[in-house]
Amino acid sequence: LQMQVQLVPLGSVQIGPASWRDATLRSVQRAQRLVRLVSRSAGSTQKVPSDSSAEPRGDEVQQEERGQNRVPVLAPFPPSGLRERCAAESVAVAGEYMRRVREVEARLRRQAGTVAEEAVKLQRERVHLEKTLRSIRTNLSINGRSSESRSRRPATAETERDGADQLLRLERRELMELKRDLEAALEDAVRQQQVLGESSRKLLLCARERARVLDLVPPSCPAGPNVSTVSIQPEPFSHFTPECKQVLESSSLAVRQSQLLREKLRRSLSGAITRQNAAHRSVNDGLVKKIAETISLQWPTWSRCSETLWRTFSCFMISEQGPESSGDVPSREKLDRPLVQVYRRHPGTQLPEAARLCQGSAALRRCLQASEAELLRLQRSGLQLLEDLRGKSAAAQVDASVVRMRRQQVDKRATPAFLQQGAC
Repeated sequence: LQMQVQLVPLGSVQIGPASWRDATLRSVQRAQRLVRLVSRSAGSTQKVPSDSSAEPRGDEVQQEERGQNRVPVLAPFPPSGLRERCAAESVAVAGEYMRRVREVEARLRRQAGTVAEEAVKLQRERVHLEKTLRSIRTNLSINGRSSESRSRRPATAETERDGADQLLRLERRELMELKRDLEAALEDAVRQQQVLGESSRKLLLCARERARVLDLVPPSCPAGPNVSTVSIQPEPFSHFTPECKQVLESSSLAVRQSQLLREKLRRSLSGAITRQNAAHRSVNDGLVKKIAETISLQWPTWSRCSETLWRTFSCFMISEQGPESSGDVPSREKLDRPLVQVYRRHPGTQLPEAARLCQGSAALRRCLQASEAELLRLQRSGLQLLEDLRGKSAAAQVDASVVRMRRQQVDKRATPAFLQQGAC
């Protein structure tokens, strides 16, 4: 029998199972959400149309909103020019860092130049100081030779301690004090030079360390008035490190100390040269005055010596007057002349001539003895005056040679040019 199939309308009938349909709708909805998320992360302005026919039922949507089958939110997708932009930013950061490092390196090298210039100025002052010290040592040697030369004056009376010897002792004391002061100042200058050298070495070392990142940048230009200042806030990993700040501050302090030391050295040099020249002039003036006094005493000494010699000669000539023997007595003075003999023929006729002649002979003998004593005194006085005159002449010659030696051996080249006027 042929059975007749009844046609059923399919418009309102679902053939597939409900679970199969729901699984498909969930897959479609999940794909739509992923498309929207990716579009937002990529910066796309396109909107994905929603299919109302593909919307799941309300209970399914609520179940997905509770966390089931939820797609995680992704980060924004980087744009296509990210590499170029990142590279440009890196170049800008590196360039700015290198520029600031270049400023730090230039500042370090400028400070090193300042330190080197200060070291040159200090070396110039040290040279002046050493020349002055050599001059003082030369003057000490001259002082010793002057004292030794004056000790060789011949006469005992001329070797007595006088004002010139006192001036020589004062000059030696002054020179020894100046020598000690300048030697201490020289030690300070040497120490300060070592400090400046160490500071310059540290500055250059720090500048070379900073310049390690400057191989790809051009050399630094000369510093102008518009050069930006380096940050005063150092950071351990920045362009301006605490080591750079410490080196700059220590070098600035060393430069200031060196400037103060140079001013002190210049004042010390000026005072030392003034005192040295004053002591030298005082000794020379004292010796010249002593020579003048000696010469002024030579003339009266010579006059008295001449007068004494003349008086000695006169006394000698007086004592040598008169007859030397009886044959030198003339006949008219003899006691046995004819007139006396005839007169004495009568008794009691004695003449007083013989008694008077005897008295005169005794008086003459006494006068001769006194004259001999005076003559001896005159001779001794004359010899003493001659010896004194020779001693004064020799002493004046010794003092003159000392003054000449002191004037010839003083080295005026040891005086710095800026002190030549004050040293004259």
